[in-house]
Formats: sequence, structure tokens, C-alpha cells
Amino acid sequence: MTTFGDQVFQYGGVPVSSGNLPFTPSGGRYWFVDGTTGVGSDGNSGRKPSEAFKTIQTAVTQAVSGDVVVVYQKKITDMTGDPTSYDETIIIPATKPSLTIAGVSHGRTQGGLPQIKPSTATAAALITVRAPGCLITGIGINGLNSTVGGILLDDDASAKSAWGTTITNCHIKNCVGSTATNAATGGGIMWTAAGNAWQVSITNNTFYKNVGDIVVKGTTNTAPQDVVIEDNIMSGPAASVDCNIYMAGSGVNGVTVNRCIFPALPAIGSGSNVRYIVMPTGTVGMLTNCMFGCAENATATELTFAAAGSGAIIPATIFVAGCYGQSSTPGEMAYVAHT
Repeated sequence: MTTFGDQVFQYGGVPVSSGNLPFTPSGGRYWFVDGTTGVGSDGNSGRKPSEAFKTIQTAVTQAVSGDVVVVYQKKITDMTGDPTSYDETIIIPATKPSLTIAGVSHGRTQGGLPQIKPSTATAAALITVRAPGCLITGIGINGLNSTVGGILLDDDASAKSAWGTTITNCHIKNCVGSTATNAATGGGIMWTAAGNAWQVSITNNTFYKNVGDIVVKGTTNTAPQDVVIEDNIMSGPAASVDCNIYMAGSGVNGVTVNRCIFPALPAIGSGSNVRYIVMPTGTVGMLTNCMFGCAENATATELTFAAAGSGAIIPATIFVAGCYGQSSTPGEMAYVAHT
């Protein structure tokens, strides 16, 4: 087995060599980060585990296009349920396309991933992507102290671009925007009001207690295209969520929402949307094979999935197929369709 520097490191709970990584850096360069007290240091070389950096941003700054930043989980010292976190916000600049930030994962849970969580209030996203073709995998995002959301796709289609981003196997929680009860202002993964950031893949993530999970804040420049949202568990409980998937402007021209679980109809107090999904006219794509935590409201009135739907606002250009919710009859499932 190939070792990296002085020891084999772990990815996804298994020993990693260049032969079984899910990606290969084009330049063959890995950078290591270990924020555990007394282990990593930003004065280190970062090129092997025993010389790991202390902060993720230091590794990103040193990396070049195509490199992989491997992030170890900090040693958990708090036994009350919140992992010891990286207290920082990260920016991937436009000069570093195809960069990977990969957490050394022990499972897609809050305690199984290296977690990023600022300790004090910040007006910055936890990870801002300004370069194309980047991969974020195996990272925990806890946006409790941010008013700008979790992962921001910051693309002006000119000096910075986030098209081709993949976000997978992450745990994303407690993310809000500038308004804590309105998904339109931000959430777990979000576009800026300019839109852009085409060809984005958001797969195999767990969302929890976000006011909004996936948010397109606007499309003043261009509507995103070719966006795949697949195999995610969206946020609950209901009282913490305003909208799981929210799109503004002209939405997305080519979106696929497939095999996602929506645990509960959003019902946050003073919520602005309180629906699973809000998509404007102009959005084109499919909603397929998804499960919704209820298909009827508290008075057993069937929820609707349509342009003015009570469960989801979905234009006729989004085709709904193979989706189900809970029926008022115990033990039965209700088919979800445009109504």
C-alpha cells in the first residue's frame, strides 16, 4: 500500500492509498490538516500527516489547482453532543479550480465528520466557493453562528465562478440567512442573488435544522442550469425549517430532485414559506422518487404540489413522478402529483 509521507491515512473509515481514493489530484499533491490541540500547526509543511496544518484555510491557500486538502476530525473532548470544531471560515478563491476538500470520515453523522463551526457570530459563509470544478466531501457544517449560510456558491460569471461544484457526503445543520425564519435569505447550500454556478451536484448529504437546505437566492445574471439534487435527507423537525428547497428569480433551467427524503412539512414560527419546495415559473426539470413526511395537513386536507400548492409551489414545467407521502388512512401511502 502506498503511504503518504510517514503513515497511511483514513478515508471513509478504510486505509487510503492512491489506488482507492475516490479522486486523484492532477498534480499528485495532498495537503493535510489536523486541528487537534498539540498536533497540527500552520508553521508545518502540510505535506504529510505528522506535518499537518492546523487550519483548513492555510491548506487551501497553499494548494494549487487540482490538489486535495485532507481534513482530519479534531479529537472530540466535549461529550455533550457537539464535536470539537474547526473555528474558521474558508474561501476557495477563483485561482484554484478543481480543488478538493475531503474530510476523513467515520460516517455521515455530525460526530463522524470534521466539523466547521465558528465560535462567535460571523457574517461569512462557512465555505465560500469561487472556483469551478471543486469537490467538498465528508465535511460537517454547523452554521449556528453564521448569518450567511453554510456553503456559498459565489459566482459572478466573470472574476469568480463556482460552476461544476460537487457537494457530497456532508452533514449540514443550523444554517440560516440574514433572516432566521425565511429560507429566501440563505441556508445550508446556496447561490448568490446573481445565480450562475451551473452544473452543480448535491448528493448523499444529511441536512438538519436548517431554515433552508438548498437556496437559489436569485438569478439576476443567469439562471443556474443542470443542477442535480439526489439522495439527500432534508431538514426537520418541522418547527426548525421554513423551506427545504427554495428558488427565487427564474429558478433553475434543468433541475433534477431525485430520491430525497423530506421528513416533515416545514412549519417554523413566523415562517415566510413553510413548504417543502418553492420553485418559480421558469424552473424546468423533474421531481422523482421522493418521500414526503406527510401528504396531508393537520386537518387531513390533502396538500397540493402545484403553482399555488400548499405543500410545494411547483410550476407545470417540473414533472412529478413516483413521489409519495403519508395517507390519512393508517398504513397507506399517498401518491404525490400536481393538483
